[in-house]
Amino acid sequence: MTCPPPSKLDPQSGVCTIVVTDPGDPKSPRPGGGGGQSGGGGPKACVNANGDELPCRDGASWWSNSWGCYVKPVAPQPPKSDPRWSGHTDGAIYECYDPLVAAIGGIAITYRWAVTPPAGPAAPPDPRVLARSAIAQMRLRAVSIGIVPEPVAGRVGIIGMPTWMWVQDPGRSTLGPITRTASAGGFSVTAVAKADRVVWQMGDGSVVTCRGAGTPYADSAGRQSSPDCGHSYTRQGAYTVRATSYWTVDWSGMGLSGTIPLNFTQTTTITMGEAQVLSQ
Repeated sequence: MTCPPPSKLDPQSGVCTIVVTDPGDPKSPRPGGGGGQSGGGGPKACVNANGDELPCRDGASWWSNSWGCYVKPVAPQPPKSDPRWSGHTDGAIYECYDPLVAAIGGIAITYRWAVTPPAGPAAPPDPRVLARSAIAQMRLRAVSIGIVPEPVAGRVGIIGMPTWMWVQDPGRSTLGPITRTASAGGFSVTAVAKADRVVWQMGDGSVVTCRGAGTPYADSAGRQSSPDCGHSYTRQGAYTVRATSYWTVDWSGMGLSGTIPLNFTQTTTITMGEAQVLSQ
């Protein structure tokens, strides 16, 4: 015979009884300072469907009162084609282990999708929040634009002459790669960031994609075109040039992983003119 929760079976009498406890004042601190276990007359931190108190952690798993099971993310995560995703592309798939079901020989492990880790007294932080914290430590920023003609007053490029573009300050914060780790509550997430490309919008409708920092112009290059990041204007005028660096940040930790795309833009203005031929 089994009793429906929250009643419990008395093994001596065979009678289902319901035990009611005083939850106490929720504003009052728990005896012993909390720590995931209840004390005195306060509410129990982790309880199953029968009202039995359980450890709030079991290895890598934590107890979720709302789910009624020990929870941990599936590692590695199944492909998005797996039916357990139910069409979702964010969040994660979690294993849900119910010791009550295991005790009666039932299927104790099920799988559920959730956009954030299920709450619980011992639940870990959201790994994506830690990933964002790791990214904040990187202090990533837009590149500083290097370009000829120079974007200063009085400097005019000549139509037909090659324009060179490059990153003036290549480094970990502008192009990567850079790695940082963020931790909370004994959990850690590591993020690795790298700029995949710099996309130059030249202001005349042209877009140039450069896979690296580009090559700084030197006077010895003369009329040669840039070997890896250049452009040629066909009309005179003032042009607003935008350099956008596109980053990929891969993070992993707590049995999960993911990718966060980022981009940063810097802008400058150059002037192009026509060569003047003077006759005597």
